[in-house]
Amino acid sequence: MLAIVNTLMGIILDRIRDEILSWPDVTAEPHRFGGLEFRLHKRELGHIHGDRLADLPFPMDTRNELVNSGRVSPHHVLPKSGWISYWITRGENDIPSVVELFRMRYDQLKAPNKPQEGTKVAAKGFKIEKESLKVK
Repeated sequence: MLAIVNTLMGIILDRIRDEILSWPDVTAEPHRFGGLEFRLHKRELGHIHGDRLADLPFPMDTRNELVNSGRVSPHHVLPKSGWISYWITRGENDIPSVVELFRMRYDQLKAPNKPQEGTKVAAKGFKIEKESLKVK
């Protein structure tokens, strides 16, 4: 029975890995705390610890929306950060949810950089805060 469970779990990781690596410019490498890390150029999309847990970084607004919706948990080690954890508990039924989270992160990293609200672009690569534009 244990061999069947281990084989099924390996299939889950294989299917997730194969899908994510089919996206342009995505690579995979061993993660420093174990598991498999996915990168878009030099930026981490997230990583999977075995076939049980996916961890991904998001901006805090996105992280809060995902946690509040009940789709994910706060990160299992850094719960106050932008990182989230998705526990793979439903076997192959979790594959679409895990892939969707990685796709959300991929799309965020592929989007062109936009100035954050409250800033103006002064020149390429420089931002000026609205507060610094006030006349004294």
